[in-house]
Amino acid sequence: MKLIFSLILLLAITLTLILLITIVAAIRKLTGKPFWKSFKAGLWILLLPPLALLYGSFIERNQTQTNNVEIVSENVPATFDGYKIVQISDLHLLSFLGREKTLSKIVEKINSQQPDAILFTGDLVTQNSTELDSTEKILARLKAPDGVYSILGNHDYSFYNQWPSEEQRKKDADAIIQRQRAIGWNILLNENKNITRDANGQTDTISIIGVENTSSKHKFRSYGNLGKAMQGAEGKFKILLTHDPSHWRKEVLPKTNIDLTLSGHTHAMQSTFFGWSVISFVYKEYMGLYTEGQQHLYVNIGLGETMFPFRVGAKPEITVITLRSASS
Repeated sequence: MKLIFSLILLLAITLTLILLITIVAAIRKLTGKPFWKSFKAGLWILLLPPLALLYGSFIERNQTQTNNVEIVSENVPATFDGYKIVQISDLHLLSFLGREKTLSKIVEKINSQQPDAILFTGDLVTQNSTELDSTEKILARLKAPDGVYSILGNHDYSFYNQWPSEEQRKKDADAIIQRQRAIGWNILLNENKNITRDANGQTDTISIIGVENTSSKHKFRSYGNLGKAMQGAEGKFKILLTHDPSHWRKEVLPKTNIDLTLSGHTHAMQSTFFGWSVISFVYKEYMGLYTEGQQHLYVNIGLGETMFPFRVGAKPEITVITLRSASS
């Protein structure tokens, strides 16, 4: 299926380029240049799309980029100054079947950052829970002193698979949840976890809040309840895990004082050109760090792929986020 999608994409790009070559040749003809000479001279550009896809399939999708981000806030308690988080997202384990060694290297690289906590922002699978069969032992090696936390993305509800009944879909979606718990991950389903540090006779707290998939885009179903998820979140500094970055403007900014929101979902469409992706026509925030006042959003472009088995200009991402106390 991925091969078919890739060939369709390649055909669409090729036809677009032929149209552009034709337009350029027609314009040059108006200036006195021979049409066919200009057209033939421009055909070399048709080599670029297949070369880019081959590069993205065999080289870039097997590399990782580590992006380091500092978040400075007055709400970060002094005892949490220097607190290190690794954010990962969109594993889409189907894309690692047959590439388990690559996944193992990614896990080693994450652990080598020595994070205090690891936060996964959804889309563990692409189609169903069986994708964990050959990968869950690898993922179980992810370790951090304060734990590994995860949420569900739109793919983790098993909607992208054909099921004989709705009951079987729900059963598989529940299996995805239970298998995360079995490997020691703390999956947050509209709930939160308070992390504390004791110093000088007092206790400082930050909160990790996780919501189920929530989107402003109608094609993606929303199950999140942010109000419920925040109940009991006592941290002065609050971190929200929400898969779809459109949730930030839909609800987080207008209704909460959450300091840092972490999302994934977009993949930056697995391709960027000089730092820009066509998915910007759909998502205003689709890659990297965004700030409004004292509130921040980071969109991780993921580790796996869907539809197309390649990445061009959008290497799989590990994000290392260090919290800094403004008072320090």
